[in-house]
Amino acid sequence: MKVSLYTDGSARGNPDGPGGYGAILRYIDANGTVHEREYSQGFKKTTNNRMELMAAIVGLEALIRPCEVDLYSDSKYLTDAFNQNWINGWLKANWRIGKKNEVKNIDLWKRLLKAMEMHKVHFIWVKGHAGHPENEKCDELATTAADSGDLIDDVAYEW
Repeated sequence: MKVSLYTDGSARGNPDGPGGYGAILRYIDANGTVHEREYSQGFKKTTNNRMELMAAIVGLEALIRPCEVDLYSDSKYLTDAFNQNWINGWLKANWRIGKKNEVKNIDLWKRLLKAMEMHKVHFIWVKGHAGHPENEKCDELATTAADSGDLIDDVAYEW
């Protein structure tokens, strides 16, 4: 089965303030019917990159059987990590960038790799939201999550 996953993270610029993430999963079932599922969550005190990772993770974790996934993201950080083989380098270097710098968000990167295990995932960078109304919809989800009172503490947040 082929699915499209649209992700977006949204931050407020205040490290102590709320942020949110949203993902939209679109797939076609065996009868040719198009389905859409939406996810959103708010964080207290987090970073945009963490939220983009979370959006990708929750979308992939929702897939029950192996799929070919086109994952659209406006995060160059997320798509470059895979399209330029950063992950392979990080794994070989014991999750380090260079000799001293530990990769940030290791817990989420490992969870994302786990979520990707049974799928063939293509990471596609969407420059801004021009021409991608689905990604714009994800941005609205992320903003709604950030502005809601339904927030979780991101205990893994680090400066």
